[in-house]
Amino acid sequence: MRKYTVLFDIGNTHSKIGFATKSALESAYALPTDRRSTSDALGIALQGLLRHVGISSKEIEACVGSSVVPAISSMVREACARFWGQTFLLAPEDLPVPLENRYANPAEVGSDRLVGAYAARCLMPEPRSIISVDYGTATTFDCVTENTYLGGLICPGIFSSLEALAGRTAKLPHIALSVDEDSPVVGRSTVLSINHGFIFGFAAMTEGLCRRLADTLEGPVGTIATGGFAGSLARVAPYFDSVRPDLLLEGLRLLYYK
Repeated sequence: MRKYTVLFDIGNTHSKIGFATKSALESAYALPTDRRSTSDALGIALQGLLRHVGISSKEIEACVGSSVVPAISSMVREACARFWGQTFLLAPEDLPVPLENRYANPAEVGSDRLVGAYAARCLMPEPRSIISVDYGTATTFDCVTENTYLGGLICPGIFSSLEALAGRTAKLPHIALSVDEDSPVVGRSTVLSINHGFIFGFAAMTEGLCRRLADTLEGPVGTIATGGFAGSLARVAPYFDSVRPDLLLEGLRLLYYK
């Protein structure tokens, strides 16, 4: 019987759930992070997800996660225990992340940033330093040199920025945040102006900050992008050495099996 680890990347806006074996992350799904839910509702949803991927609860050997939403962590812990008889292991509390943490107050670092930095180092062992960029609720830049987490930058997120703009603009049309062009054009409509302003604006921010951060790090420096919008940004900002949308889930898989 194959054994699977269920991975939970619990974020402020969305939570990713992955199914992994020792050798690979086999599938991943994104669900809204709903603080109004209950552990029973979550457990029933997880049971449905198991049926969808064709895995039985007897094939689950562990439940592992990182979370920036403590209320959801408690729900997942209760659901894993009640529905699968599994203890929910959280990084770094239950699974220490093997990086030296140079933050002034190490406890301030979000577990997602620390696990993502660890995954970046594991997946890119050659460069002396790495900049990992995560396009989530916030856009974060995390810096690693050798096996030391140095810290990084926290910037506005692309979708949260768009929501903030929509909240202050009564007639803002629906924006898909997608472009076909490789360079920005002068917008002659609101949709085009916002699409190109946001996408190429965040691309320019990414390139500029990565270059400036790289000047402060010991080289050579590698770059990796993750998060739901990483692929779209990487197409117009070809600065990254690697794009791994599920970097954090990969980090959780590596933490557990290593």
